[in-house]
Amino acid sequence: MLKTAWLVFKSELILLSRRSQEWLYPLGFFVIVISLFPLALTPDPALLQKLFPGFVWITALLASLLSVQHIFYTELEDGGMEQLLLSQTPLTLLLIVKLAAQWLVTQIPLILLTPVLGIMFHLPAGAITELCISLLLGTPILTVLGSFAVALTLGLRQQGVLLGLIFLPLVTPVLVFGVNIVQQSQSGFSVAGPTAFLAALLLLAMTLIPGAIAAVLRVNMDD
Repeated sequence: MLKTAWLVFKSELILLSRRSQEWLYPLGFFVIVISLFPLALTPDPALLQKLFPGFVWITALLASLLSVQHIFYTELEDGGMEQLLLSQTPLTLLLIVKLAAQWLVTQIPLILLTPVLGIMFHLPAGAITELCISLLLGTPILTVLGSFAVALTLGLRQQGVLLGLIFLPLVTPVLVFGVNIVQQSQSGFSVAGPTAFLAALLLLAMTLIPGAIAAVLRVNMDD
């Protein structure tokens, strides 16, 4: 079972790395949109320091939605979904492995770029560290919830609009606490509370949502 999961993980990493649009488009979107914020608002460094965490989180949220919108379509078109459903390895485990590969390829580059962007926006080193920690805890939740929304809308017409309507309300708590971690750090307060809450949301999402995705995919394939 673990050998099968490892093979699925490796194959997903290879396929995602070869499909450059899966990770390059969200990354380009992330950099371009954040770079446009000073032009749209103000070049004042003091104001940008306060607003930058919100910029990053909103852009990461939208980039995450962009990266997961086709997550199950390749398997659906080439028959790979049926193979996953018929595998002796639990579908939930295979989905966890698939989502982990998706997060590594699409979200880690965004997190690695964040310190560079933070320096450009004159963000203090401590705030940059807290922002990266919040993204490490929060972006897996975005990937899992986005995949759940994709599974719910799989095969529907005008899927993009409905996908956004489902996804955005679900990730609002993640956005609030992700930004709050950096704001607390900038104000000199303890970040233990929001960090612990975000970690609890991550644990809850990784425990419950993959099973829900598996159930939704089974219903879609039965139909």
